[in-house]
Amino acid sequence: MKITVLDGYAANPGDLSWDELHALGECHIYDRTLPNEVVERCKDADAVLTNKVVLDRNIIEALPNLKYIGVLATGFNVIDLAAATEHQIVVTNIPAYSTNSVAQMVFAHILNIYEQVQHHSDEVRKGRWSNNSDFCFWDSPLIELKGKKIGIIGLGHIGQAVARIAIAFDMPVFAATSKVFLQLIPEIKKLEMDELFKECDIITLHCPLAEDTYHLVDARRLSLMKPSAILINTSRGPLIDEQALADALNNKQIYAAGVDVLSTEPPKADNPLLTARNCFITPHIAWATVEARQRLNAVMIQNLQAFVEEKPINVVNK
Repeated sequence: MKITVLDGYAANPGDLSWDELHALGECHIYDRTLPNEVVERCKDADAVLTNKVVLDRNIIEALPNLKYIGVLATGFNVIDLAAATEHQIVVTNIPAYSTNSVAQMVFAHILNIYEQVQHHSDEVRKGRWSNNSDFCFWDSPLIELKGKKIGIIGLGHIGQAVARIAIAFDMPVFAATSKVFLQLIPEIKKLEMDELFKECDIITLHCPLAEDTYHLVDARRLSLMKPSAILINTSRGPLIDEQALADALNNKQIYAAGVDVLSTEPPKADNPLLTARNCFITPHIAWATVEARQRLNAVMIQNLQAFVEEKPINVVNK
């Protein structure tokens, strides 16, 4: 079997091994692939593995040997599933590999905003503690999590993991979810979307990007939030109208935001969130802990091995 990896660097920048993949066939592994390089690099491949490189209908139809596409992520919107299915190409993804890592990043952002950890560390290095008259100093509000209402939009694996952590912090947990009451643990209360934005001190997004979730957080919903509220997004950038969020932050309509994803990645220099007040941005790394990437690579091998054995798993175009 001939295998092509189109953009292997993000999942494995050199700290993990490709040996198990090489054992499955003849491998060509590229760190990155430009759109105009895809067909040439995949023309002889039986199996193609991609993270963010798009395989649209034109590309799929230009690859007559292709039998398998493995998406090295949970989301699979980079693949034209209809075209793949028409050409009897199996498409798989890697579900739930990053659940704990992403939930951890949610609270890294929340705690950084509430405790201003990086800010105070920077101020200590500038000498402000050394030059202080008291045994301690702070110059921004320090906020306790206990009792703060957290609103979770989407209760999949990650949303539920966030809920469990919030419960441990003694936070009231609310959710906007399609799950029925009996599917919720007792500590989670279900609210309608707008009510969630009105009631909660923290809103965190964990829903997929779809037509009905694009700009789910817009100027109207931001206007419903408390001036003390914060917004967290570790899901997909386009869930938020970024200009509306920047305006809400700059006008002190809401207190702060912590985001790990943006509408365009890497971001354009004029993205309004890059200069917005109290906007804390990490570069799409919530998924990228060593442990999560190890799980990703393990499932990548399992998916491909199962396909070879004609018992495919994690298929998204059944």
